[in-house]
Amino acid sequence: MTDIPVLYEDLHVLVINKPPGIVVNRAQSVQEQTIQDWAEERIGSNTRSVHNEEDRVFVERAGIAHRLDKETSGCLVLTKNPEALSHLMRQFKERIPKKKYIALVHGIVVPKKGEIRAPVGRLPWNRERFGILPGGKEAVTKFVVHSSWSISHGKQKQELSLVELCPETGRTHQLRVHMKHINHPVIGDWQYAGRKTARNDRKWAPRVMLHAQTILFEHPVSGKLLEITAPIPDDMNRIIRSHDR
Repeated sequence: MTDIPVLYEDLHVLVINKPPGIVVNRAQSVQEQTIQDWAEERIGSNTRSVHNEEDRVFVERAGIAHRLDKETSGCLVLTKNPEALSHLMRQFKERIPKKKYIALVHGIVVPKKGEIRAPVGRLPWNRERFGILPGGKEAVTKFVVHSSWSISHGKQKQELSLVELCPETGRTHQLRVHMKHINHPVIGDWQYAGRKTARNDRKWAPRVMLHAQTILFEHPVSGKLLEITAPIPDDMNRIIRSHDR
């Protein structure tokens, strides 16, 4: 597996900078190595004896406290023992951690600052996709536009914006669905940007351009606030630097 950069580590917590293109959790449909495989080897969760429910959850999850989509890069929190995992999972359930993502999206986003409040649910006609549904779960995303500009690809001109996204809730695909909802889908998003748009995007943007840049949470033992930041990956930086050309 690709070398996984470690952003923070102590006796209880491990925060990695997940590279894009790696699946977090094992599944029957996943053939390649996952972050879960890496975590079992790194933390040794699969060799731990199971005496109670906390132990079982820790072993099953390999200490992974939350998830990121395959193509999303950035901060991912893992734990080294069942007690720390239980504490972190409770924090996520109670929405204590604060996350900040950056994304490259289509178009010039206006206004420069705002909030998207729209319920997200799994689409009944396509169980692999999510959308804005009246019966969906509450979902709130705050956004700030850092910059907007145009770049050229052959004869085509593309307007795009660099935005900061702060999810107040943690629904599956929430950020991608919300940006699609306001007509500014994430660049390279093969599920939500539209087939033709995503196909054209992939000629110059290799993936869904979404990065989990910062996470703030309570240390499960000391209770102190930890704020961890993952550097912007090269594939996003290359596009961002085009703004200055």
